[in-house]
Amino acid sequence: MTRLLAFGFQPQGKNYVYTTTLLQGQFLLQVQLAADASIQVKVFDTASQEEYAPAYAAHASGAFVGGVIQACEEQLKIIAQQCFDKDVFQSPQTQQIINYVQNTYQNELEFLWDKFPDNAIFRRSDNRKWYAALLTVPGCKIGLPNQLPIEIIDLRAQPDDIPSLLDQKRYFPGYHMNKKHWYTICCNDSVPTEEIQKRIDQSYLLAKK
Repeated sequence: MTRLLAFGFQPQGKNYVYTTTLLQGQFLLQVQLAADASIQVKVFDTASQEEYAPAYAAHASGAFVGGVIQACEEQLKIIAQQCFDKDVFQSPQTQQIINYVQNTYQNELEFLWDKFPDNAIFRRSDNRKWYAALLTVPGCKIGLPNQLPIEIIDLRAQPDDIPSLLDQKRYFPGYHMNKKHWYTICCNDSVPTEEIQKRIDQSYLLAKK
């Protein structure tokens, strides 16, 4: 919830609520995110302080109502972009990894490349150095005998430790990274999540240098 708070959401019990004005203050948009991840959106007319029902109408017409709806949609799009990760990674183990990093280091996935929407990185907050990359690649790209897409994580290690890790079954040379300092793990439970978490911790410390 770090990004929600940074964006301006306020905790209310188990929920988070964000309010902002639209169209030069004529309307108020309220977005409530519940504990079960459901979202409730309300639009109020600031003059009457009542909900503006036309904003919810499925077949609303007219330039004015359309302008209100468009302003709401634009604000909701900004919230989605700044507060939530793209729903790219589907592997349960990848989701566990993402949750671990967010809860342990308060770092969020960063999608840096428009041409590669399936690639993201984690980096330290203090020096901005990367310590992990999550990618979706064809299995053959890392040495597996198929072209099926697979989610992988790249991590740092001491150069002297990497050769003993690589077995081409669970640990692979760093994909698209300096193979002297990085290695790759498949996020398919071939390596236990607890083991990956420990290696994330090591990679995080190495990125401090």
